[in-house]
Amino acid sequence: MSDCLLTTTLLTKKKEIDNVIRDTIDKVLVLRFGRASDPVCLHLDDILSKSAREVSKFSTIALVDIDSEDVQVYVNYFDITLVPATVFFFNAHHMKMDSGTADHTKWVGAFHRKQDFIDVVEAIFRAAMKGKLIANCPLPPERITKYELLYKDL
Repeated sequence: MSDCLLTTTLLTKKKEIDNVIRDTIDKVLVLRFGRASDPVCLHLDDILSKSAREVSKFSTIALVDIDSEDVQVYVNYFDITLVPATVFFFNAHHMKMDSGTADHTKWVGAFHRKQDFIDVVEAIFRAAMKGKLIANCPLPPERITKYELLYKDL
């Protein structure tokens, strides 16, 4: 449903993800890992679709179906256990965000508002243009999703 609003295809194969990471040049690539049936994913997809036009000059948004067997290599690599999880790239480099949480590799959960998403993508773009691989989160702590990391077999 919301996939159509983003005017993007749902990525279900590792090769599709590899290609979009490799081919997105001088823009932030936003990869949303999640499920079309999850209500929080649908909320995030709504925010992404409403923001797509405003961030289109400096970002590209793509959705990844985490239930697809062929993308599990990415799901495992980024340790995606909670959905939605949003991962950022710039010129094929994985961009991280210091948001005060234990995990800088991805954004877990939905953004509270459309402007929060725009601010985060813009901060990542500005950091990337300065040659940095990690950006500071521009959002106040109360608008950052909090969660606890649980380590298995420790």
